[in-house]
Amino acid sequence: MSRPREQFEITADILLRAYSIGLFPMAESAEDPNLFWVDPELRGIFPLDGLIISKSLAKTIRSDRFEIRVDHDFDAVIDACAASYPDRDKTWINARIKQLYRQLFDVGRVHTVEAWRDGALVGGLYGVCLGAAFFGESMFHRETDASKVALAHLVARLVRGGFGLLDAQFVTPHLASLGAIEVGKERYRRELTQAISREGNFWTWPKGQRVSGREAFAALPAAKR
Repeated sequence: MSRPREQFEITADILLRAYSIGLFPMAESAEDPNLFWVDPELRGIFPLDGLIISKSLAKTIRSDRFEIRVDHDFDAVIDACAASYPDRDKTWINARIKQLYRQLFDVGRVHTVEAWRDGALVGGLYGVCLGAAFFGESMFHRETDASKVALAHLVARLVRGGFGLLDAQFVTPHLASLGAIEVGKERYRRELTQAISREGNFWTWPKGQRVSGREAFAALPAAKR
């Protein structure tokens, strides 16, 4: 992993350029104002035909237990991703990260997939969209399976929109249980180059359209259901 400290101001445009060559930024902690670039030797990705969905999760997706909203409340999502939880007392999302990704959200380069229940945000994720690549940044849940359902809706949207890459950055046991795998830097950059050379359609379901769990589930490749 490469951690050169920033020697010039990182802008939203520089951030997009970094993603296009395989880099992404992190902070040591929420309190640290600095950022560093990360270039892992092993990169986590989700093969878009390899999402693992258990029978119980499939039932939850189809049940519409959660209302899925897209790009509804970015600030609430990133704040939730940055919050401390009993199993995660440290976060890398600092004020600079929030500011930069808000700027990218405002120009349509960052998207959220949000799980709502009874009027409350209970899970979700956000990431960067570039060409036919989606770079997942962070996810959170306040209710069981909320973030998993948001992930399933994201994958369904990416599959329908002709995307070629879903970046997960690092593989954790949790992400591995959902189908994430590690690939070497050479393979990752090859897949990245192919993905950003064409345009995916994130809005294959139009903005504002509510997508049911059954619709999303039907769009997922059947291989690992």
